Amino acid sequence: MRDAVSFVRKSLFALAFSAAAMSATGARAETIFGALSKAYTHNSSLNSSRAGVRVTDESVAIAKSGYRPTISGGADIDYTSTRSPSGISSRSTVGSFGVEIRQTLFDGFQTKNNVAAAEARVRASQESLRNTTQNTLFDAAAAYMNVIRDRQIATLTERNLQSLSEQVRAAQSRFDVGEGTRTDVAQADASRAAAQAQVSSARAQAQNSAAIYRQIVGDAPDNLKGASPLTKLLPKSIDAAYVLAAANHPAIMATQHLVDAAGFSVKSAEGALLPQVSASAGLSRSYRNTDPTGTLSNDGWSNSASIGASLSVPIYQGGREYATVRQSKESLGQARIEVDVSRDQVRAAVAAAWTQYVAAQQLVGANRQVISAAQLALNGVVEERNVGQRTTLDVLNAQADVLSAQINLASSERDVVVASYAILSAVGALTPQKLGLNVAVHKPEEHYEAVKDKWIGLRTPDGR
Repeated sequence: MRDAVSFVRKSLFALAFSAAAMSATGARAETIFGALSKAYTHNSSLNSSRAGVRVTDESVAIAKSGYRPTISGGADIDYTSTRSPSGISSRSTVGSFGVEIRQTLFDGFQTKNNVAAAEARVRASQESLRNTTQNTLFDAAAAYMNVIRDRQIATLTERNLQSLSEQVRAAQSRFDVGEGTRTDVAQADASRAAAQAQVSSARAQAQNSAAIYRQIVGDAPDNLKGASPLTKLLPKSIDAAYVLAAANHPAIMATQHLVDAAGFSVKSAEGALLPQVSASAGLSRSYRNTDPTGTLSNDGWSNSASIGASLSVPIYQGGREYATVRQSKESLGQARIEVDVSRDQVRAAVAAAWTQYVAAQQLVGANRQVISAAQLALNGVVEERNVGQRTTLDVLNAQADVLSAQINLASSERDVVVASYAILSAVGALTPQKLGLNVAVHKPEEHYEAVKDKWIGLRTPDGR
């Protein structure tokens, strides 16, 4: 009986101490939304994806260059010295410099379709970035809850080890006074050794989760505060979630934009089979000196100007253009199939997240009942063991049941929160605006608007 009272008192003291510690540090604790804000701002993979979108933005300016003229300048000089057999020498100097401008007048609508395809790829890259942002925020939420869960499990195993150490001492005391057996001592000692291994494993897992958290969030997981599921932000039913995901998920929208890009690429490839018309104009200034004495002659300087147009009609170029058109059409067909693939994947993700959320909610309630019942059973077994109706092994088994139930509760509480974020991600709504994160929202459209019509300049919009 004294063992049971001692165990209960120590458990209550540990819980009270934990509550006091949480109360003392609660003001400085990191919240899950704070962690998500850090990940949104500092995550390296997300920032790399943002840079990739800026790279894609420049493809529009590159495509629009087909509308614009090309200007080139050139210069050359030639000096010649000759000597005849009779000893007469002559020297000549010929040089020129000028500038030429060329303008495409008609290219079979290739430039128009290339621009449209580039714009569609920009929209696809922006949606892909939105999907990457969702994945990063979800990974950060999962990493946050993993740290909390694994630290809770480490704490539970440490308390279990302390309790088993008390059991070993109690079994040894009973053996010393003749109330127990050596088997009881051995069983308690074996359980303590197993608990020590369990503590080591739990601590290693907690450290691993902390490392992953730091990788995703960019900061150490200090004083993490408990989190709640996003119940108010979730759709009312799984059917509503399906509808919302089909309309808003960025992975689906990205593939739809890629279908548009592939369609314009087909038209651009077909344009290579149409006539090409271009115009050109040039100005040049030439110098010529052929005086035998090498002094300035009447040749001197001369100016010239030219203007013209050219028409090119492709007839047959070895079949390259035809193969390119067929290849582009196959790419278009593949892009259309990818839309269906994305829809199927998103629908599966919604179903998986929703069912996990519902199951985790039920497991939380069930595990709490299991803990209550297992704790009562443990107390009863300890009392029965003290009067000789139970063995030490029965107590150890009952205590293991309590620990198992507590670990299951920590896991199911983690699963409820993570599943709620998974649902929001699966329907395409896991955004900083929806979560109300205190961050400067990244707007890829600003860079696109800054570069899409630039004619000249080496510096990027941020000054590099």
